[in-house]
Amino acid sequence: MSLRRNKHRFAAEVGASSMSDIMFFLMLFFLIVSTLVNPSVIKLLLPKASSVQTMSKQQFTIDISKDKEIYLNNKPIAFENLESQLGILISGVAEATVVLRVDNSLTVQDLVDVLEIGNKLKVRMVMAAKTTK
Repeated sequence: MSLRRNKHRFAAEVGASSMSDIMFFLMLFFLIVSTLVNPSVIKLLLPKASSVQTMSKQQFTIDISKDKEIYLNNKPIAFENLESQLGILISGVAEATVVLRVDNSLTVQDLVDVLEIGNKLKVRMVMAAKTTK
């Protein structure tokens, strides 16, 4: 009687060679998609203008959303702190320009309040608009 065990046992294996290909394609997909993301994520509907002016000097941005949330260089800030923070930013800059991106659903008074701050600080303020082309 032969009580010897069979030396050729079979073991279960998982083929993972295609997993590296799938992971590579997923990584490539997410890298491509992440470069398409717009860095300015504040949603604003800008008013329209027929001409466009480009600027070459150092500029700062103030965004005001339809909910009256104020962003200074894409960082949220309270309206009460806007004058002091803007003064700190432009203190060492010659001929600083502030670009105002104001949602078109806000009132003119909201725009004038921010323009008064710029007038106190003696800084040039320009309002951004969409072209009608």
